[in-house]
Amino acid sequence: MRLAGVDIGTLTCRLMIARVAPDGRLSELHAERKIVRLGEGLERDRGLRPAAMARVLEVLRIWRKLIDSYRLDAEVVVATSAVREAANREDFVAAVKRETWFEVEVISGEEEARRTMLGIRSGLPAGVSCVLGLDIGGGSTEFMLDRPGSPPVVKSVKLGVVRLTEGPLTHDPPTPQEIQTARNLVKQAVLEARSHLGTVTGTALVGTAGTITTLAAMALQLPTYEPARIHNYRMALTTIAELEGRILGCAREQRRGWPGLEAGREDVIVAGTIILRGVMEGLGFSECLVSDYGLREGILLDLAARLSPQA
Repeated sequence: MRLAGVDIGTLTCRLMIARVAPDGRLSELHAERKIVRLGEGLERDRGLRPAAMARVLEVLRIWRKLIDSYRLDAEVVVATSAVREAANREDFVAAVKRETWFEVEVISGEEEARRTMLGIRSGLPAGVSCVLGLDIGGGSTEFMLDRPGSPPVVKSVKLGVVRLTEGPLTHDPPTPQEIQTARNLVKQAVLEARSHLGTVTGTALVGTAGTITTLAAMALQLPTYEPARIHNYRMALTTIAELEGRILGCAREQRRGWPGLEAGREDVIVAGTIILRGVMEGLGFSECLVSDYGLREGILLDLAARLSPQA
């Protein structure tokens, strides 16, 4: 099948057009992402701002034309944390339908985690079976404990890079007090997740999405994003701590242009690094296996399974 999937996130919108083979293998035809900050100001306003919605609609209009240029069997569009929490979510969904004809499915944090794990599983290296998936988003963070033979356990917590950046991390660079407040919030979220997940002993921590792939690109000092080098890269906690020290010691403008640091993430990478380090230390992991596969791939695999004659 030839399918298209769009993930409307709190910070980033992602598109993938791909062939999905009967065995679930994905062959990418086109992929891109845009940092749009749909969740900007959501914590304070409780709704999506007109300017933020306009940025997303502009991207979706372009992608509508692109998708229509392919002969596809089906498409799927999902929205996550920012849209599901917004008081004006129905207005946004209606505007997307009116201007682009995309039918937006607003998914829960648990469903987001389930489909993300589908994506992660499709790209794991040989020998990795027991997995704790980690998806650090703009408005939420998903934990996915997946062991063969046992029911998966998922937990979504209200902790994300946009939420943390617009919360305690107000100065540039952040003050020691702001950093400590952020660390405390991360610690609370990790304790909440741990109480739900139970023991994670014997699992591999597999991280996906923009924060983690960006930190991997920074660790590798890549001048341009190289998925093949980032995917399945093993990033040590010591490396993350070193990156964090460098990031926290600089202002946003000083970070601009650093090798591996995606344009538009100069501010939120502070929160993302604090979250990743806090999760790893709180759950006792010394390394994170980086996955370039995640929700974007997972929504396509889920759609393919639903369209399959065996479904």
